[in-house]
Amino acid sequence: MYRVKQIESGDDLAGFSHWLTAQGVVHRITEEGGVQVLWLENAEHTQPVLQALDRYLSEPHLRERVNEAAASPVFVRGRWQPSPRHAPLVLALIVIAGVAAWLTGLGQNAMSAYLMVTDPRVYEWGSLAERIQALVATMSSGEVWRLLSPDFLHFSMTHIVFNAVMLWFLGSQIEWFDGRQRLIVLFLVTSLLSNGLQYLMSGPFFGGLSGFVYGILGYCWLSQRRQARFQFPPALVTFAVGWMVLGFTPLPEMMGLGRMANEAHLGGFLAGLVLALILPVPKKAPQCGGA
Repeated sequence: MYRVKQIESGDDLAGFSHWLTAQGVVHRITEEGGVQVLWLENAEHTQPVLQALDRYLSEPHLRERVNEAAASPVFVRGRWQPSPRHAPLVLALIVIAGVAAWLTGLGQNAMSAYLMVTDPRVYEWGSLAERIQALVATMSSGEVWRLLSPDFLHFSMTHIVFNAVMLWFLGSQIEWFDGRQRLIVLFLVTSLLSNGLQYLMSGPFFGGLSGFVYGILGYCWLSQRRQARFQFPPALVTFAVGWMVLGFTPLPEMMGLGRMANEAHLGGFLAGLVLALILPVPKKAPQCGGA
């Protein structure tokens, strides 16, 4: 082992040690003559570990988050493995979507109309002018919740399962690292933009959490470049963007997949990118994981 740092004995390094273990960094902390000594098995880890240690010792908010993770681990062998208590808001969104899918019979019964941006049984929506008129009338009647409710309308089990898995994997990281308030902002902005754009382009017959999922994917990808903290394979972004582009072609319908909510995907993704640019990276976000 390589001796890399001496630290005052009064500094509690238990949480930092747990974090190193979660990252797969083989190390040891010993006591010698009233000081703690940090040892590393791999000398190549020295510089990044010392940088992380300096932040851990100098930033109370970061130390608090790392210690929370030590008490309630979200990393197992360096991999993101959250439990429901780490992301209760994400879990609540998934549960609401599941209940809505059951109540609407996967978008097949009359209750589905109550989750659409406008009620197609009441308003005409064949032209852009009619869609705008219907939207104004709906908002004037106080049904503002319809701007968000399409997120919870799904039309197949594959549809809801895929969205739920992606939302849990990425959304739980945002809720843990960047905080619940940041996730709420992302949900509101990406949902409003994705649902609004999709409605104006094609009418009320659409739904799903895909717009929000694309939003958090765009946010994670760009914000990760400012400060690494999220875990996801880079190929995920490439695949998602490729799938979105494919949706604007006739191929999905030719393959029997139906028409995708392409404008919702695009609107959500752009909203996520913009939010990653304008929102500051939370100071308490620890340097965990990588893209």
